[in-house]
Amino acid sequence: MLGMPQHRFASVHVVGTNGKTSVAQMTAALLEAHGVSAGAYVSPHEERWSERIQIGGAEIDSRRFAAAVERVAQAVEAVDRGLGEGESITQFEADTAAAFVALAAAGVEVGVIEAGLGGRLDATNVLPSRATALTSIGLEHTQWLGDTEVEIAAEKLAVLRDHTTLVLGPVSEPVELLARRTAAERHSALVTVRDLAPQVELASPAPYLRRDFAVALAAAEAVLGRLDPGAATGVAAALDLHGRMEVIDTEPPLILDAAHNPDGARALAEALPAAAAGREVIACLAVLADKDVAGVVGALAPVLSGLVATEIPTERLAVAGRPGARTLPASALAVAAREAGLGRVEEEPDPAAAMARARAEARERAGIVLVTGSHYLLHYAGE
Repeated sequence: MLGMPQHRFASVHVVGTNGKTSVAQMTAALLEAHGVSAGAYVSPHEERWSERIQIGGAEIDSRRFAAAVERVAQAVEAVDRGLGEGESITQFEADTAAAFVALAAAGVEVGVIEAGLGGRLDATNVLPSRATALTSIGLEHTQWLGDTEVEIAAEKLAVLRDHTTLVLGPVSEPVELLARRTAAERHSALVTVRDLAPQVELASPAPYLRRDFAVALAAAEAVLGRLDPGAATGVAAALDLHGRMEVIDTEPPLILDAAHNPDGARALAEALPAAAAGREVIACLAVLADKDVAGVVGALAPVLSGLVATEIPTERLAVAGRPGARTLPASALAVAAREAGLGRVEEEPDPAAAMARARAEARERAGIVLVTGSHYLLHYAGE
């Protein structure tokens, strides 16, 4: 009905627990730097669904986005008529189809596609991908993906195509063994990535972003062959990723990071001391109710001087494409923070007011403000 638009460009499929968006955007930037027109499909978004589709490093323009959505809407209406009672195309399925239509219409040579949830049953698992990047594995979405890292990895590795390349980021030994076995079964090359060469300088010093960039380099190389060192260095130096150790030069300074699970929080805690440069860190934190709040707060507590617990309004979650999601109450988040050993903890359910309180505390202590816990909270840093 749509003509299989995902077959009109080469593709890199990015799966994993953390780092998917960063790796997707980095890979697309590396391809562009080598003269290859590239697009990316990432999630989630903050304000507009069109933010998820990027062409040449920029959000797709409204005209192209509207045209893609219109084509998909017509197809969805026809498909839904043929489905059983209570069945329908999901929002993510429709958005994924629109992304494929838009990337094909834009004439990109390569689309770098981030999986939504897992891999095997994900809407993106229709790609004839040339390479698959597994960024990391952690215990998240266990109710759908499995209770162990190996079970979760199996769901994500299910997207690997025969006779392609699997790029494997830093993972545990059992997951690596599974990845090696899966690659062998699919007659695919395996490239293992540990860290970025020390001589490569990133715009951000965050160790987790260096690991992500190493994965992106390997993914781009799987498509292009040997990369030009100068072009890769230029991309590394110019990286500016929203919500990934993003520093906003205000007074007091802000650091925005979308860490939302224990592994992400540990990676953020590893990066914070260098970014804070000796200044105290006051966090403005909100966490969705289905996340491991104790794990997130426990990882961050040792590097924080204070915390303002807040919430994400349901209307904000709806705008961001998560109408069914619920935020953890600020009171429950504050309890978890105190149990993690934080002494200076405040509660403020209103996120704008919580941001103001965190700023005031940081200003008083000549510190910095960290906004984290959920991608959906970052919106309020600009208010």
